[in-house]
Amino acid sequence: MNRALLPAIFCLVSLLAAGSALGDTFATQSSIQDTPSTPLERSRIAQAANWGLTEQEWSRFEHIQAGPRGFWSPNLDPLTALGIEAETDQARQRYAELQVTLEANRAERELAYQNAYNAAWAKLFPGLLPIQGMASPTSSPVAPRPALFVEDQCPACTAEAQRLQNADVAFDIYLVGSQGEDERVRTWARQAGIDPARVQRHQITLNHDRGHWFSLGAPGSLPMTFQQVNGQWQRLD
Repeated sequence: MNRALLPAIFCLVSLLAAGSALGDTFATQSSIQDTPSTPLERSRIAQAANWGLTEQEWSRFEHIQAGPRGFWSPNLDPLTALGIEAETDQARQRYAELQVTLEANRAERELAYQNAYNAAWAKLFPGLLPIQGMASPTSSPVAPRPALFVEDQCPACTAEAQRLQNADVAFDIYLVGSQGEDERVRTWARQAGIDPARVQRHQITLNHDRGHWFSLGAPGSLPMTFQQVNGQWQRLD
């Protein structure tokens, strides 16, 4: 071999090797750019999927909540926010249908669990009236029911509870000043003649007030009855 050609051949081999390495680098970078590369991006995609939304729709939701809507309604869910701020009737209808489906599924699961809870209570604690630990007059998973606020040593409270019970109304009783003591609520219910069977079936619930009556801001003496009307809790006379 002509020794004069060796430097040229060596340069050519070096160039080919460098080109191959550069191509591998480009391929790796392309692969990285084609997939979500950060936990934040993967989290956003997962959050969007939980609500039946695309990543672009989730970005629009974040944009909406970063503006005036986020100030007016800071805890608005994605579907409601997108539906309110929808730019077309078609988009508004899409978000409404997504929300109805999601809430129907949620209510079905919560009702199934409530039935299982009632059955477990009746099995493990027969004869003992269950006290609702999470019930709140400001968030009902199913249909809104009258919320009756009562207190101890209140004949009018007892009379109102009996009136609702005799009218075969499903309602929730909140004992103001119970101080979180379950037995105080049960004692009040027994003295008021609340039907244990209806409590077991969840047609009537017994609850600690936990400040709910105060949060409604209604003046006057107990008893008081509230019911949700068009998303707002209003006093029933």
